[in-house]
Amino acid sequence: MLSGKHIVVGISGGIAAYKIPQLIRLLTKAGAEVRVCATHNALEFVGEVTLRTLSNAPVYSEVFAPENNRATEHISLHDWADLTIVAPATANIIGKMANGIADDALSTMLLAMNKPIVVAPSMNTNMFLHPAVVRNIDTIGLWDNVTVMGSPEGLLACGDTGAGRMAEPEDICLIADKLLEPQTLRGKRVLLTAGPTKEAIDPVRFISNHSSGKMAYALAHELEKRGAEVTIISGEVASEVRRRANDCTIIDVTSAEQMYAATTERFSQADIAILCAAVADYRPETAADRKIKRSGEELTLRLVENPDIAARLGQLKQAGQLLVGFALETDNAEQNAQDKLKKKNLDAIVLNSLADKGAGFNTDTNKVTILLANGEAMHYPLKDKTEVARDIAEVVTRLSDKLTSLPL
Repeated sequence: MLSGKHIVVGISGGIAAYKIPQLIRLLTKAGAEVRVCATHNALEFVGEVTLRTLSNAPVYSEVFAPENNRATEHISLHDWADLTIVAPATANIIGKMANGIADDALSTMLLAMNKPIVVAPSMNTNMFLHPAVVRNIDTIGLWDNVTVMGSPEGLLACGDTGAGRMAEPEDICLIADKLLEPQTLRGKRVLLTAGPTKEAIDPVRFISNHSSGKMAYALAHELEKRGAEVTIISGEVASEVRRRANDCTIIDVTSAEQMYAATTERFSQADIAILCAAVADYRPETAADRKIKRSGEELTLRLVENPDIAARLGQLKQAGQLLVGFALETDNAEQNAQDKLKKKNLDAIVLNSLADKGAGFNTDTNKVTILLANGEAMHYPLKDKTEVARDIAEVVTRLSDKLTSLPL
């Protein structure tokens, strides 16, 4: 959603300013146009030439600088911007925002800005916890157009350890992306399964698959930023994948049986259920309570079927609920997916490809076909999973709107 958007990055004088070139790079890579507004102190930490080069635009740091396009540049930026990011947001600039002080380029621009503003605090722990700073953060946090990000604990530049670190550029981008997305799913409750399941053989070994959870978590983020309340029933995924859904409720499970129990328990409260997880079809009939040692003989594992989550939800589905499944097939793919769609009473199914390079497990890209219960089929080219998530979310939104508009 950042493509074509106008974003002002406001930099105040904190050591975390060294991270802002990375933030600008991420924003421009996502398709946004960036303008930089910086305090004098900020330019002591990060060079103006670097900021100008990365943003491909002049840096606004003087209220009356001769190179400003307009004498009232702070008003001009307000008119141009879709969103403003203040990072790092020092105690000083937060105090100016809270008290309506405009005595430099950045504070003057912020006083005129009534578009969405993301504030990423960054300062020493003692400053962050000072009553005046706490009061000022609470004040601006109540404004309708301001989103104040949390300050994670960690090692600070001063050598102290505690709260006050600036949020990472990747997380700032996620918040910006969310704020600029139309809230087409506001009020909808989505239940989504993600990641692989693990079926224990013994305390050391298990049966699983290659699912990374990237597709599911990209979709969770896309749905959440459209206003949905998303609950994820998740198998184990990497922390960098999990962070994409920081604002979602995540319920951790390990086995297919645990995922079945958690999903069926919560399905009645969901408006939309999307089954992205790669769930094991089979599990060992018994799991040894001790590690199985090598014996020099063949080892035979007897496997039994796991409960079918999609089939059970299809049985439980009520009028007004939307149920979307995922399928990964290696032969007769579309026909097998169509059969699964009908057999399990799904409203739509997302067919993943393993036949194309760059699609499937453990990749950042995917190629899907979305099949609907009415016979419609939508074929998409290979795309980044973020873009695939957007395509799926568009279809989910359309189907949800149709269900909502049906007469009771």
